[in-house]
Amino acid sequence: MVALNSVNSLQTAVAFAERKVQQDRDQVAQDEDRLDASRSQLQLDTQSLLKTQQDSARAQAAATPTLSAPRLDNAIEQRVPSSALPKPPTLNSLGQTIGKLINVEA
Repeated sequence: MVALNSVNSLQTAVAFAERKVQQDRDQVAQDEDRLDASRSQLQLDTQSLLKTQQDSARAQAAATPTLSAPRLDNAIEQRVPSSALPKPPTLNSLGQTIGKLINVEA
């Protein structure tokens, strides 16, 4: 003979398990909704980032001046300023240098 207490405790355990399963199903549904919302937000953020990167690249390209090709024909015709050329040694400084060399060798 089955005791009434054991039947009641089994019914209570089954009811508790059913409530727990329903709570878990609800939690899964909520998690799925949050996941879908996160995926949508990620897609929007990715599109926004791509647009920002494209705008930045366009702005940088517009701000960078394009260099024209050098014109070598003009560069060859222009004279080099005399101040940029090295000074030739004078006879006196050349003589002093040779004199120092002779003193070191002797």
